[in-house]
Amino acid sequence: MTHPTNTAADYAATLLRVSSGALFLAHGLLKVNVFTIAGTVAFFESLGLPGFLAYLTIIAEIGGGLALIAGVGVRLVSLALIPVLLGATWVHAGNGWQFSAEGGGWEYPLFWTAAQVAIALLGAGAYALRIPALDRALGQFA
Repeated sequence: MTHPTNTAADYAATLLRVSSGALFLAHGLLKVNVFTIAGTVAFFESLGLPGFLAYLTIIAEIGGGLALIAGVGVRLVSLALIPVLLGATWVHAGNGWQFSAEGGGWEYPLFWTAAQVAIALLGAGAYALRIPALDRALGQFA
């Protein structure tokens, strides 16, 4: 959980980790509850991507979001989410810079990619769920 010697950087890492996790969870649930899984698959296929990538993206966003919120395997999870975000950057690249542009621009997913790199470098911060066996298995990626 927390340690009495947590620093401001530990709390900043926690804020970044939890807020990013909440956004991933929201994006994954949007694909399931609003766009629907079938609609998300169709969208991926309309981009020329294999439909199974939609399922992997949904799993990554929901599972990764929950893991980040809980603080489990944070470094590895944040690194694993980077390809999802680079894919989103590619999808939005033709829409211009501003995410408010029609279809959304590419600056938001690219910034979110940078945030995942920061989380991977910072680690879980304070208030992370610690599972000793998992921490041992992941080593420096815990």
